[in-house]
Parts: sequence; structure tokens; C-alpha cells
Amino acid sequence: MSTEASPPTDFHMQRSSRDVEAFKGRLEDWLATRLPSGASPRVTLHAGIEANGLSSETVMLGVAWTQDGAERTGEYVARVAPAEQDIPVFSSYDLQAQYDVIRLVGELTDVPVPAVSWMEPTGEVIGSPFFLMERVDGIVPPDVLPYTFGDNWLFDAPEADRRRLQDTTVEVLARLHAIPDPTTTFGFLEREHGGATPLARNLAWLRGWYEWAAADLARSPLVDRALAWLEAHLPATDDAVLCWGDARIGNVLYQDFEPAAVLDWEMVALGPREMDVSWLVFAHRVFQTITDMLGLPGMPDFLDEESVRASYERAGGAPLGDLTWFHLYNGVIWCVVFMRTGVRQIHFGEIERPEDIEGLFHCKPLIEQLLQEVGA
Repeated sequence: MSTEASPPTDFHMQRSSRDVEAFKGRLEDWLATRLPSGASPRVTLHAGIEANGLSSETVMLGVAWTQDGAERTGEYVARVAPAEQDIPVFSSYDLQAQYDVIRLVGELTDVPVPAVSWMEPTGEVIGSPFFLMERVDGIVPPDVLPYTFGDNWLFDAPEADRRRLQDTTVEVLARLHAIPDPTTTFGFLEREHGGATPLARNLAWLRGWYEWAAADLARSPLVDRALAWLEAHLPATDDAVLCWGDARIGNVLYQDFEPAAVLDWEMVALGPREMDVSWLVFAHRVFQTITDMLGLPGMPDFLDEESVRASYERAGGAPLGDLTWFHLYNGVIWCVVFMRTGVRQIHFGEIERPEDIEGLFHCKPLIEQLLQEVGA
């Protein structure tokens, strides 16, 4: 395989048209109502996180204030709901649910999550709802451009360290899935879509999200075909655990190749544990497929299904069923994400409107392969 191809070094994908500097004073005024009287908070804005994530805004900031006659400081991350004019990825965005899940996971488990501080649900302060969480030190495997492209800390790490990262990340899934009585504790996550089981309701949600995305771009014959197969072969399970949703290593801060903070809960849901385990495997396969198409070596032996399954069961996770249906389900999610980010790129003038919508799907070869395997 040739290794002569290389990714562009100036790649950038715009997420927002918001002027972050403009709301510094508004944040200070709002924090003055949350901190003790006379705190006089001062906000320093740092850079946002550009290496990962495509669906929300993340702003890093420092806060200094006076309390009990002493100067206090803190480092925070603001999670900001996307603005409608910036082409959001999701048809609806429940930031309050994300805040509540992070808080509950921190209280109920030893899964490392940032401490959440303050929630602003109205959007009246900066134009969108947001919450602040304490900043955690760590490093993230990049996904823009993907870590499989090389020239980054994970790609260059020794095999033993890569395996430690994989195993400890899988352990996070097992601990999340072990939270007792999830449908009561996290009942606010229940999908408001028709279906007799949690999985059926997740599939109905996915169908609705796709129809919404297609209305702004075009329908995809590949997605239509995949959804038809998924609906005709829905697994007969009523299993429901807390699923992180966007369960991939690009949403974890690591220290010494172990999770220091689990981030990005915007796809959190109640459903079968296979949803999360499949997502972890499939997300890596998407990135590996991209490197294969570019003639790059990638990381073909990392996060493979067999070793992830074994790690999950060693970590105390319940035995897993076949993941094929869930790979295809998650593949459709990736397609819809690429549809929405494609519309956003068109909106910001980064790409021309494609003649073939499926040209946006970096996961297309995987979807076609899965459909061929299931005879669809």
C-alpha cells in the first residue's frame, strides 16, 4: 500500500459565526449573580477546542473573583448550544439533559467526568443556553484530522500504551452500563418517539432525524436502504442502560493513556449496551477507512471488535450480542452527521453543493460492506 498521500495541513471546519469576545462582559455580569455578593468576577477567554467535535461550541475561560476578602481563580469550559443560524447537526439540542447526566454520573460512579458548575438554560445571556464545567487537564486523540492519519501522540505511542488506552476506555463503558435502575434515574432521556422498546424508539428517532436532514439537502438511497433493513430486522430486546452515545476516544481527555474526563454527552440515550460498544468500534473503522482511501497506514489493529468485546466482558460488562445491526445503525448516524456538517460547509462557503450527497459520506464503503454482508 502506498504511503505517499498526506492530509492537508491547513484543514479547518467552521462551527459557528458567534463573536465569542462579544459575550465576555455578559458572562461577567451573569457570574456576578451566581457568585457571592461583591465577587466582581473577571473573565479571560482562551481558545476554543478545534481538534474535535462538530456539533457544539466549546469555549475555554478563566474566571477570577473575590470571596471572603481573598482572590479566587478557576479554569472552566463553557459548553454552548449551537445557534440555529449556524446549521446545527441535531434537530433538537437538550443541553439541560447533558448537564444533568454529567452531574449524576459524577455522583453515582467513579467514571471521570468534569465537575459541572453553573447552568444557564434560557439563552438570554449570550444568545444560546450554556453551562460551565471545571477544566480538566489531559490530551485528546484528534479527530479533525483523525488520529489515524499519523503525526500525533496516540499514533506514535508504543503498542502497550495504545492497548492501555483502549482497555481503560472500554472499562468506562462497562461502568456506565452498570448504573442500576437507569430508566428511573435517567428517565428524562426517554425518546419521545413511537416504539415498544427503547431500541425501537431510538430507531424511530434516527428515522425522524434523517428525514429532517434530508429536507435541507437530499435523500440518500444508501441511507434509505439501510433504514429499511434496520426497521425490518429490529432486534427483539428491551435492554436499556445509560448509553454515553458518542462513545469514542476523541471525546475523552487522557492522562498517561487512561481516561481523565469523559466528555460530549449530546447523544446520550437509554438503550442496549451494544449501541455504545458498536459506536466505539465503528468510529475507529470510519477513520481507518479514510486513511485506507488516502493510502496511509492508519491503525488497523487498534479498537478491533474482537479485542473490544473481550475487554468489555473482562471489565464486568454483560455478554454482548451480535453487533452487526448496531454497526449499521451507527453507520446511518454517521451519514446523517455528514449530511448536516456538509450543509454547514456549504453555508459557510467551504465547499460547493455536491451533485451526489453520498460523496459527503466518509463511511460509505463501510455501509455498503455491511449491507452486502446482511444481503440487503
